[in-house]
Amino acid sequence: MTSKADSSGEMPHLSPSVERVEELGIVGAGGGGFPSAVKLRTKVSMVIANAAECEPLLHKDKELLLHHSEPFLRGLRMVMELVGAREGVIGIKEKYQEIIEAMERQAPAGVRVVPLPDVYPAGDEFILVHMVTGRVIPPGGLPKDVDTVVANVETLMNIGLDRPVTHKYLTVAGAVRTPVTVRVPVGITIGEVIEAAGGPAVADFGVLLGGVMMAKPAAGLDIPVTKTTGGIIVLPSTHNLIRRHNAPWIHVERIGRSSCDQCRFCTEFCPRFLLGHPIEPHRAMQSLGFQVGADAMVSTLYCCECNLCTMYACPEDLDPKSVCVQWKPMARERGLTFKGSPESITPHPMAEFRRVPMRRLIARLGLGEFNNTGPLVDYAFAPRSVKILLKQHAGAPAAPVVKSGDRVRTGDLLAAPEAGKLGARIHASMDGMVTVGTDAITIEA
Repeated sequence: MTSKADSSGEMPHLSPSVERVEELGIVGAGGGGFPSAVKLRTKVSMVIANAAECEPLLHKDKELLLHHSEPFLRGLRMVMELVGAREGVIGIKEKYQEIIEAMERQAPAGVRVVPLPDVYPAGDEFILVHMVTGRVIPPGGLPKDVDTVVANVETLMNIGLDRPVTHKYLTVAGAVRTPVTVRVPVGITIGEVIEAAGGPAVADFGVLLGGVMMAKPAAGLDIPVTKTTGGIIVLPSTHNLIRRHNAPWIHVERIGRSSCDQCRFCTEFCPRFLLGHPIEPHRAMQSLGFQVGADAMVSTLYCCECNLCTMYACPEDLDPKSVCVQWKPMARERGLTFKGSPESITPHPMAEFRRVPMRRLIARLGLGEFNNTGPLVDYAFAPRSVKILLKQHAGAPAAPVVKSGDRVRTGDLLAAPEAGKLGARIHASMDGMVTVGTDAITIEA
């Protein structure tokens, strides 16, 4: 293991094409995996590179800017050309002064850096767009509704590299011996990746996938890495975050019904409420004990699931976020939606003063004891097999284009979206023999 990243090498200028982005299977690498080609079929005046990376302990985007700025900037220029943007913006935390200075030196004409406060959730695209432009994306809307496109650092780098997405960058942090950021083949198990960080530093541990605030608990160490896995957080099994993320709904409902005193702290810290959106988590909590009207049900639709209400604001350790998530499908089934006009959305006058500083969030979450670093390192992964999920993106699962027994090489096409369905192409992340399953394709060396 070394402290230097592998070089991306010199590459010529590439003519951008939405069809090429689709062919390479590029999706949003920092969120829900929305197919990038679909997002880029629009025309806007500004492209914002989301380098905020506001989840505690994660360092992947910052490390990519530090070590792979060339393909990132090339990808940003290509996206600007595709959508007809006159301006590109790199939104990054102001604390990373070294990287800001490097970006300002390297940025081509039309691209500027906007330093962001070190707060959570600065990486939420609604918050990011407002910080950069002063505009508010309407409830249920998209950045294009306010003349912008937002893309994650790794997504832009993948576009600039112009090759199939076969590997993923992610940070391994928490209760590990050496927190690191590494490049891993898609489909490798999280257990194998944790070994790159020296393995767990505690005997009894749990694992959270993604950032600690919006994480999904891992059911086991054999879970495969996908195109959207941004972090693997190891914590002692007794840690409060492991308990909270694994709490069953019946527990959330029972405790919430008996304990919520309607203090409104969850709502007053909600970043979407502070933008002026019709979201009030305290009203969702009312639904646990009382029948609520359509307005309260509509409120749950616009929850961004950042978890500030649950993990930071609530003095009773209740779970308003999970209540909002529980009622979202019901609100959709009833056809409920925000009836106001975009012009009626006005940010809260105290919004700027209720941002949650990262240092306070880390302290509140009980993460202060862990090393908050994650340098990008070379690590020679040599998995004997990978399990590549057919659904690791927004939309429908990809349909296999190979059959069991076929031999493939890294970068070969394994599966593609069915005609007319939203999805993304899936490519082989190693050489080997294919076994096609119902939900995944396994490649054995």
